[in-house]
Amino acid sequence: MTRPHIAVLGSINMDLVAYVAKAPQRGETVTGREFRTLPGGKGANQAVAAARAGATVSMIGAVGTDAFGDRLRSALDHSGVDTDLLRTVEGPSGTAHIVVDDDGGNAIVVIPGANAALTAVDAGDEAAIASAGALLLQLEIPLEGVLAAARSARASGVRTILTPAPAQPLPPELLAATDLLIPNEHEAAALTGLADPADAARALLDQVPEVVVTLGAAGSLYAARGADPVRVPARRVTAVDTTGAGDTFVGALAVALGEGNSLPEALSWASAASALSVRRPGAAASMPYRKEIDAEAGVTA
Repeated sequence: MTRPHIAVLGSINMDLVAYVAKAPQRGETVTGREFRTLPGGKGANQAVAAARAGATVSMIGAVGTDAFGDRLRSALDHSGVDTDLLRTVEGPSGTAHIVVDDDGGNAIVVIPGANAALTAVDAGDEAAIASAGALLLQLEIPLEGVLAAARSARASGVRTILTPAPAQPLPPELLAATDLLIPNEHEAAALTGLADPADAARALLDQVPEVVVTLGAAGSLYAARGADPVRVPARRVTAVDTTGAGDTFVGALAVALGEGNSLPEALSWASAASALSVRRPGAAASMPYRKEIDAEAGVTA
């Protein structure tokens, strides 16, 4: 099988993760049991997830001139992600400050750092996008950079998959250039004002042709214009750390679709990848490899 080529434009962060029994409330101090620095960022996470799942991945992003920058680049290289288009920007790399509780839940503060420099795409970026089967986008970099990449993909007929996180109002032009929108249930509600995921998905179809709403432990919901919605349940697992689970799902889904699988098949396979990731600590560090996903999904050679 030919490996799909996926381009990713997005954030690259060092995750500074504190593990606690219970997350502190405002004004409260708690004692944690462990601290780790782990490579992350939604863009890098999706790139690593797709590469480990079997794709050839081109990462378009930026790191700083600090020590984190070298570690972040090396981590992407180690996972098989092509970093030829990675910029090095004077100053600090992006960081994400994460608190993970004993139930596997998390709270995150992101400091953009070098990611703030991603306001446009150059000729090399456009060539990588044009040669890809899909472009993955998220919203942890400036919106003008996301829009520029989406325009480039649309001009080249490349499928654009957008994760609208962190949630924010989206310009109509970006939605018009999006082929598949993948919000979680909270982001879908923020975009539509509708609390019910099925209602939100239907409303979003007025702006994009396909939507997958991820529902955490409840699985995912797929909706497309002119088709009946499809629900795919999540696998029952004991979560250790849910950080990066959504990005694992998106990266794996892009690979499955790039290999020509049907949406139900692709959603089930991506769900298997996500289930594996939540059983391990960290974001990119927790993401499974192809053989692991196939085994979890019951795929035989």
